[in-house]
Amino acid sequence: MAAKKPLKRDRIALVGGKRTPFTKSWSTLGDVDPVQLSTQCVRETLFSLDVPLDAIDHIIWGTVVSVPRSPNVAREIALDLNLYDVPGVTVSRACATGFDAVAYASRLIMTGEADVVVAGGVDVVSAAPVPHKKDVIDTLQKAQKQKGFNLVKTIAGVNPKDLFPSAPSISERYTGKTMGEHAEDMVKYFDLPRAEQDAMALDSHRKAAAAREAGHVDDQIVTVLTKGGPVSKDNLIREEMDPDKVASLRPVFDRTNGTITAATSSPLTDGASCVVLMRASKAKELGFTPRAWVESWHFPAVDPRENMLLGNVTSVPFALQKAGITLEQCDVVEIHEAFAAQVLANLRCFEDEDYCKNTLGLDEALGAVDPDKLNMWGGSIAYGHPFAATGGRILINAMHLLEHVDGEYAITTACAAGGLGAAMVLRRGA
Repeated sequence: MAAKKPLKRDRIALVGGKRTPFTKSWSTLGDVDPVQLSTQCVRETLFSLDVPLDAIDHIIWGTVVSVPRSPNVAREIALDLNLYDVPGVTVSRACATGFDAVAYASRLIMTGEADVVVAGGVDVVSAAPVPHKKDVIDTLQKAQKQKGFNLVKTIAGVNPKDLFPSAPSISERYTGKTMGEHAEDMVKYFDLPRAEQDAMALDSHRKAAAAREAGHVDDQIVTVLTKGGPVSKDNLIREEMDPDKVASLRPVFDRTNGTITAATSSPLTDGASCVVLMRASKAKELGFTPRAWVESWHFPAVDPRENMLLGNVTSVPFALQKAGITLEQCDVVEIHEAFAAQVLANLRCFEDEDYCKNTLGLDEALGAVDPDKLNMWGGSIAYGHPFAATGGRILINAMHLLEHVDGEYAITTACAAGGLGAAMVLRRGA
């Protein structure tokens, strides 16, 4: 047997990425199957970058809302693109899934298992499976094997009320609370004023609208073909918002004492995103100039029963440490806006010396985030949040922003259900 060549520890190059429009659930992308949406996103991304199909070694894809007929979406994408010899793996880490897909792909490159990996994620909440009660499922299973009178008798035993499916609920199995209810708990714990939350939401839409008007967003989006025609534009960004109307909205998760409204929450969204990663030497061989380098990542977990959405502050310091840089060295800071309250709570913890020392074990506070560096082109409150696609959107945005501001480092991060978090450091490419 021939001796194996020594593994080269090449850097991980992000050579480019695209996403579909992010649209309000049950709107313009509502009739597109998640696998079809993913395939279109990958196909258009590869076409725009001119990546040779025979160079692709692996596809890593993420999804949070399950696709019953196609649980391994990654492999279905490969098959749809006639890439029969390309393996596909589907991952899920709640709202951090997009980051997880990129980290998984990066590990494949680091270990020498792959040179070129497509990574991304999709969620079409409009197509979320709606379950029936177990008794109904058991009865239907039994009925399949029956005929005549026995079949009629079995079906007659079903309570008509039980035929109504169970409504999907975005809630924590372990705590029984929704993400919004957990966010409201954080509002009370950190004493976060309603006015600050409203201001952050208004700012998110203002920045996103300005970025789109300036043409910064269009270059990130691929057109999706649907039964209703081509879709090429995000439809959740509000060009104008009345502050007085936002301030008058009723709370949605705690109607009596709450402060979080629909305006200060990321909406249910459909969409997909895709990035292409390569070993540095492979990128050079194929003639690609890296847009960014994946420097480090960190995926922590905390007890979800208290302040569940602190995944940003529990992940960012350690991703920065692994990259050998500080928060001050980051020219771009991208934080997923699940809720304005969640972002505000994490920003407070960044500056809290006691929390950073006693809870995170740091020598000092992480430090304050420069507001001019934070979500410069808006965040998830404005764009929306198709769970597994958000990480890709943030990374693609950060890649573009580093070039726009002539910066060197970007820190990107998301909190996630279950007390999870994610952070990833990008360095501007050559």
